Amino acid sequence: MRKILLAGAFSLALGCSLHAQVTVEVRLDQDQFLQGETLPVAVRIVNRSGQTLHLGEDADWLTFSIESKDQFIVSKNAEAPVTGAFDLESSKFATKRVDLAPYFNLNKSGHYEISATVRIKNWDAQMSSPGKGFDLIEGTRLWEQAFGVPTAGTNATQAPEIRKYILQQANYLRSQIRLYVRLTDESESRVIRVLPIGPAVSLNRPEPQVDRQSNLHLLNQNGARTFNYTVVNPDGNVLAHQTYEYLNSRPRLKLDADGKIIVFGGVRRPMLDDVPAPKISTEEPRPPQTSQP
Repeated sequence: MRKILLAGAFSLALGCSLHAQVTVEVRLDQDQFLQGETLPVAVRIVNRSGQTLHLGEDADWLTFSIESKDQFIVSKNAEAPVTGAFDLESSKFATKRVDLAPYFNLNKSGHYEISATVRIKNWDAQMSSPGKGFDLIEGTRLWEQAFGVPTAGTNATQAPEIRKYILQQANYLRSQIRLYVRLTDESESRVIRVLPIGPAVSLNRPEPQVDRQSNLHLLNQNGARTFNYTVVNPDGNVLAHQTYEYLNSRPRLKLDADGKIIVFGGVRRPMLDDVPAPKISTEEPRPPQTSQP
């Protein structure tokens, strides 16, 4: 019995020692997420062991678990892939990033905790991070519209697939209002994608319109005199992202002579995060020409 107790005490001391030498921490850029939104996680691994660690060779070297603090069962669809072998020298740290949303069934609002576990094969040991909490919330629904997904050709032989655009707002991130587009099937039982649009001004209502190709055009005020214009296609891909400024007139959506939705009014301001990316000239400026007498 004494030997068993001594062995258990030694194992516990060894585990505490290893955790002091190698630490694992889960970090999140925000503490609240909408249902269906991406869940980007950063795992920071610090090595103080005095040895170089060889990590990433096996598929299960870094694994994750998510626990509901509201008694929900969070099932896992698959292990999140974090591939690529690397060496982590002593006194150095490494950060691995992964989106966990596709690998866990997070379909209920509530409070959750993420933990990450790093397995060190050479030591036959593993270290787990403390739990990192976050909240899954439901945004306020501002607008919705069902639409048919366009098919190739003009002679369709079957009814179109019906999907739905839902415009939501969430009031978090230091009391900042942010807009999201949720793309679902017609019944809203399957979430295809949740796209963050960006900040919004509380007293200004966003302006959404759907064009003939079932693309969603969204114009919303995101600053004192600036407006964000975004175009999303039926697959949830962003076709356009632009910024307009209110100068002599307020930007608005309208139909042009060809029936296309355009931004009318305001002044376009090219930005680094534009979609498509703004064209940047690589030509050197020419010196001014001087006239000969």
